[in-house]
This record gives sequence, structure tokens and C-alpha cells, in this order.
Amino acid sequence: MFGRQISRKIVPVAIALGCLSAIGFLQTSKLAQLSTQADQVQNSLKYETDLRHQQASLKLLHQFPDFGFDNLVADWVFLNFLQYFGDNAARKRTGYGLSPDFFEVIIKRDPRFIRPYLFLSTSVSLKAGQPQRSVQLLDTGLQSLDPKVDPNAYLVWLYKATDELLFLGDNQSARNSHQKVVEWSQENSDPDSQRLSALSARTAKFLANKPNSKRAQINSWLLVLVNAVDNNGRQRAIKNIKRLGGEISFGKDGSVTVIPPRED
Repeated sequence: MFGRQISRKIVPVAIALGCLSAIGFLQTSKLAQLSTQADQVQNSLKYETDLRHQQASLKLLHQFPDFGFDNLVADWVFLNFLQYFGDNAARKRTGYGLSPDFFEVIIKRDPRFIRPYLFLSTSVSLKAGQPQRSVQLLDTGLQSLDPKVDPNAYLVWLYKATDELLFLGDNQSARNSHQKVVEWSQENSDPDSQRLSALSARTAKFLANKPNSKRAQINSWLLVLVNAVDNNGRQRAIKNIKRLGGEISFGKDGSVTVIPPRED
């Protein structure tokens, strides 16, 4: 009798405590969700603010007069671009649309600065989806380049050829650019440069015989693969090589082997 009375008293208390615990859990979860949403909004506002500041800064630098420090300005802008490009969280929010503006300043200030051209093609064509603007910027830089002065200048023609073939579908221009790669790379006896020259020679030949050559496209995606600056670029290149019928394998030393399809 006494035990049943205690039991009747305990059960309602236990139910009440369980309800309170459930309410507390739901409130805590809701607060955590609201806190996360607030953080996302705050981050989004920060990314947008940073983007506007970067845009204004690049516009000012583009119009800034020449005081003899162009090389330093180009270096500084390129370092800022690398921070911009590498901020994956911000780029997911605001995209890569500012990439061409960075390179307009860099090329205007120091068109002979070869290294940024690789990132130009990747960020403007692949990421920002503006291959036409990428080719225009590469053309602008090429006007100031001379393979006798910089033996690596042929690389700019190589990036241009890739953009023309893969992203613009301008096969004739791509063929001409690959022929320029072969011509300019004669000034560089480095083995890697000569391998790239041979690859460009084959690609130009494929395009001459068959403008829509799968082998030419595979060679270009191979160049994207070996020059990719992030994993997304590498995966996109691998996907497209396989889509075109190429078989791809990787050596333990990091080398890449691609077997093209039997029929081009």
C-alpha cells in the first residue's frame, strides 16, 4: 500500500522532469541553430564588405600613377590575390568574380612577371567562368614578352592555347598558340620545357588534321591537370580526360600517364 502510494507520486514527478529536460534540450538546440545562423549572416556581411574594399583598392591601384615602383606593386597585388584565391570560405560566398581585376593591375604594372599567368588562366577561366577575358589579359601580357629575354615566356602562349581550345572552342586560335609555344620554347633548353614543346607540337598537328580532335583536348586537359593549383582543378581535368575516352594513371613518383582513345 505504502509502496504503491510512493510509486504514484514518483511517476508524475519523473514525467514532469522528462518534459522539462526535453524542453531544455529543444531550447538549447534552437539557440545553437540561431547562433549558427547569426554567425553565417555575420560572416556573409564580412565577406561582402571585404570584397567591396578589395574592389575599391584594385580600382585605385589601376589608376595610380607610375612612380617607378611598378614591380613592387605587382608583387604586392599578387600576394593579395593569393590570399583572395585561397580563402575557400569567402569564395564559396562571393565567388571568383574579382580575379580579372587583380590581373589587370598585375599585368599593367609588370607584364613580364611570368608566375601569375598560371593563376590567371585557372582563376579567370576555370573559377570565374570568363575565358574570353582571360585570353584578352594573356594577349595584353604577350605584347610585352620576349622569349629571348625570359625563356619561360612560352608558358603564356600555352595557357592561352588551353583557354582557347577548352573554354572558347576556338580551335584555329588554339592551334596558332600551340605553334607559338613550339617557336618560343626553342629559347629554353630545360627538359620540362622541351617536353611541353613536344606536347604542343603534337596538339597543333592533331588540330590541323582534325579541328575537333579528342586527343588535342585530352592533351590540353593534361596540361590543366599538371598545372592545377587546387584539387578542384585537378578533379575537373581528370573527369574530362576520362569523358573524352582517355585512360589515366599516376606513378608513385607523382608522374601522370594518359593513354588516348584508339579512335580520335
